[in-house]
Amino acid sequence: MDLRETFAANLRRIRNAKGLSQDDLAYEAEISRSYLSQIEKGSFHVSLKIIGKLAEALGVEPAEFLRAKKR
Repeated sequence: MDLRETFAANLRRIRNAKGLSQDDLAYEAEISRSYLSQIEKGSFHVSLKIIGKLAEALGVEPAEFLRAKKR
């Protein structure tokens, strides 16, 4: 799994664990829902600015998005 896929999977997992819809998270992070959807699909590269916004909105450290899945 590449970093973009890892980021996307962790973002979806954290968002779902917090009970947020894509619309809710997009609103809180001040990004469009369609952009968030593409990030969660692993289609787009994400800037540090967006990583920061998502981390703040979800109340996690940015590093949480890059943690490898434990086997």
